[in-house]
Amino acid sequence: MTEAIQFGSRTIDFRLEYSDRKSLGITVTPEMEVLVKAPTDTTMEKVKEKIRKKAPWIIKQQSFFLSFQPKTPKRRYISGETHLYLGRQYRLQITIANDESVKLKGKFIEVTALEKSRVKELLNTWYLQHAQTKFHSIAAPLIDKFKKYNVSPSSIVLREMPTRWGSCTPKGKIILNPELIKAPKGCIEYVIIHELCHLIHHDHTQKFLDLQSREMKDWEKWKMKLERILA
Repeated sequence: MTEAIQFGSRTIDFRLEYSDRKSLGITVTPEMEVLVKAPTDTTMEKVKEKIRKKAPWIIKQQSFFLSFQPKTPKRRYISGETHLYLGRQYRLQITIANDESVKLKGKFIEVTALEKSRVKELLNTWYLQHAQTKFHSIAAPLIDKFKKYNVSPSSIVLREMPTRWGSCTPKGKIILNPELIKAPKGCIEYVIIHELCHLIHHDHTQKFLDLQSREMKDWEKWKMKLERILA
């Protein structure tokens, strides 16, 4: 059952589930969804009252998840169209020829393809290859910095995630969204540091925020830039 409450100018949507539990619990998922689990005899009035009390915490939790709602216009993969790489805009220059390649040249991303229908796949493969190389080179010094806390990720992997920039598994694997290759280096560093902090503090507690601020004083600037450029 989906319901909502008004908190100031914010509308908080939540999903309510009744069960045999004894107390009411509220969780915020990485996709920013609010889940409420309540004992079967709880009134809706009591549920909404509890959510109003927890509203500041809910909003804070939502704002610190590395999530995004894609708003970028759908790409058409035609000559002259702009595409981002490491925070800079480049224009696509498409050539139809007997060989295939993608090259960064001046203000252009030059794509040579056998036919127009191949451009999207070639460009996405190029982005992925660059993401794998760049993310690991950007992460290496940051991982070294975190060794003073006696933590290190078990691995760093790339995975397409529809609504998230990064995540950290309980076993210490850091997952990064390859779309990040389109963002400036500072944004990529912010996402990696955010996930490294999760190796120490699993939730977005004050201790987590203090650690993140200690390791990257201007993280809020990069978070805002990431949301403005790519979301």
